[in-house]
Amino acid sequence: MKKSCLFLLVLGSGLISFAQERASRFEQWDRNKDGTLTVEELPEILRKNFSRVDRDGDGVISREEDAAIRDRSGKGKGKGPGLPDSVEKLADLDYAGTKNPRQALDLFLPKERSAEAAPLPLVVFIHGGGWRNGDKSSGWTRLRELVESGDYAAASIGYRLSGEAQWPAQIHDCKAAVRWLRAHASGYGYDPEKIAVWGSSAGGHLVAMLGVSSGVGELEGSIGTHGEVSSGVTCVVNFFGPSELLTMNDHPSTIDHDATTSPESLLIGGAIQENPDKAKKASPIHWVSPDDKPSLIVHGTEDQLVPYPQSVEFEKKLEGAGVPTVLLTVEGGGHGKGFGPAVTEAVKVFLDHHLRGQEKTVNDATIASGR
Repeated sequence: MKKSCLFLLVLGSGLISFAQERASRFEQWDRNKDGTLTVEELPEILRKNFSRVDRDGDGVISREEDAAIRDRSGKGKGKGPGLPDSVEKLADLDYAGTKNPRQALDLFLPKERSAEAAPLPLVVFIHGGGWRNGDKSSGWTRLRELVESGDYAAASIGYRLSGEAQWPAQIHDCKAAVRWLRAHASGYGYDPEKIAVWGSSAGGHLVAMLGVSSGVGELEGSIGTHGEVSSGVTCVVNFFGPSELLTMNDHPSTIDHDATTSPESLLIGGAIQENPDKAKKASPIHWVSPDDKPSLIVHGTEDQLVPYPQSVEFEKKLEGAGVPTVLLTVEGGGHGKGFGPAVTEAVKVFLDHHLRGQEKTVNDATIASGR
């Protein structure tokens, strides 16, 4: 019987290959049979390397990510997975001045740019992982096509996870990263007035917060040395981010979001229903105002971790305030599953419209999973 490697894990200084029957082990660990693996479903010895396998940072490991990990060892060493020669990566830039590896970002720049060319728009990716897992290394997977096109510069930012610091530390970090990026724009050749933010799951929540909290003092924080620089953004791409923590349990989910051990409760430092004021302050829907930034929201109807109605209600609130908002519904899509070429194209059209002045735009639509 053919064997395949389920995960390649770095333990200490050695590389240990766990040769297992990948399909059967995946099924065995997938206790809720949703076709993905959460960190809690993995054997404890594998959990420390969860973020290595969760390439898109959405807080779960898909079958595709399981398969892809076999090809990651030794490839693109020093450059990042799949980094082409046409792209320059500046890794681990310290935006906070703390030397905390979580408070760092990676910058991706097209190499072939003439000195006379106009500064590029910048797209900033924020990873998911339930605010307690994941890291900035997953950003390149999302950003690759944009940077390779030569039309965009990009960055992937890290932030302190809930095991290290509780809310609002995460949004303070994200805003500090945006301020740093804006302050250094001229040195790297991108436009400080054309910055989009894109995130999935917990990262979707954080980019939504960036879009609705411009000028909110208590969410700015005092991290870094660019406090006088704006943390505002131009537009937001929100992939299935939670918008209202207190209603997460109102719809079917594989997580008891009200439990003290839920990602949301760990984020704010206590059970969300017992700390409603904290939960509201950590919910983008409670910060909506007419001056918020245009948003593209993408969500699958069968998402078992962040219920689809979270995005439906968020869009209603944004549109009610007069904020340009598009909801792209993936019929039958799960938590980041079933997002096919139509989603990729919609993101590109949205960014081109708001950052590059292209006339074509995107409107509310429902597409079938995988299309």
